[in-house]
Amino acid sequence: MPSFDADSVAAVLREFQDPETGRGIGALGQLKNVRITDDLLAVDLGLTSWGAPLADETRQACEALLKSSFPNARKVEVKIVPHERPADKIGQIGLTAKSVIAVGSGKGGVGKSTLATMIALGLKREGCKVGIMDADVYGPSVPHLLGVTERPTAINNRLQPIDKEGLKVMSMGLLVPPGEAVVWRGPMLHGAVTQFLRDTNWGDLDYLIIDMPPGTGDIALTLSQLLPLTGAVVVCTPQDVALLDAVKAIAMFRKVNIPLLGLVENMSYFLCPDNNKRYDIFGCGGAKAKAAELSVPFLGDVPINIDLRKRGDDGATDGNYDDEAVAKYFQDICRNVVRNVATARALSPPLPSLPVL
Repeated sequence: MPSFDADSVAAVLREFQDPETGRGIGALGQLKNVRITDDLLAVDLGLTSWGAPLADETRQACEALLKSSFPNARKVEVKIVPHERPADKIGQIGLTAKSVIAVGSGKGGVGKSTLATMIALGLKREGCKVGIMDADVYGPSVPHLLGVTERPTAINNRLQPIDKEGLKVMSMGLLVPPGEAVVWRGPMLHGAVTQFLRDTNWGDLDYLIIDMPPGTGDIALTLSQLLPLTGAVVVCTPQDVALLDAVKAIAMFRKVNIPLLGLVENMSYFLCPDNNKRYDIFGCGGAKAKAAELSVPFLGDVPINIDLRKRGDDGATDGNYDDEAVAKYFQDICRNVVRNVATARALSPPLPSLPVL
């Protein structure tokens, strides 16, 4: 028989970190089952749907820890199983979302809305509970990208987000007639964003993705006042003129104390389908170099892709693409975003224990 038992296995894994909270799984009841035979050491590790994008690497890290701790185990298996942990209410508006991520840019035309939509779809595809809020009141693009035209209804004075195959969607573009301009001053913008967050029945979310308006307006300030944002993703293109504005967006998020989760270089290059030759139409690598200069994580680059453009124009953005490489770009970006959130939480000091009143 092996020289270890279930208690020694539990002791080794007690401080193994849950990616969602940064706390040890022993304190959170996520070690579900330990099975030991002559040939096998097997455990069930519970992860919430928030951590679904990191399930494989979490399983591999757990297996590596067990193998190094119990070298006499002939075979080690870790199985990821569901673990339920509802989101707590956050901010003064009572939103129930574990992570709220703003996607912004210093200027328009860099593909910010497409990236925000793809991040939301990518997280949903991994198994997370996701909503996307289009805060670009003047130029809402998310409904068109997703092919959503249904008008939200209100039940008990709460807006019901549109459900697009499991993705919850809210946008000013769903509330005003097509082609009609929204001409509002700052206080009205503040009210609209507040209503979208406070008076929308988002339900229990792992991630709420917020598509920000381009530039450095007051929406970021409004959001920072309403709730603690988990972080921001900044989208830009490689050329210097776009990077100048991306730097301003980074400065804006830092000024309102919203952590930077990373920078994405969109339209990074074009791979010609006829000859497989790469063309750096807008230059190359500018965003990666600028991210390093500003100490911002680099999340990845996305090429110009005809299928991606066509699906967006046709209202058929769904996270599925003919080119597997393009799908992998977005998968990697999603996982990098979640990984950076998890890393930031693990490095943060633990929250103090509050007395129960």
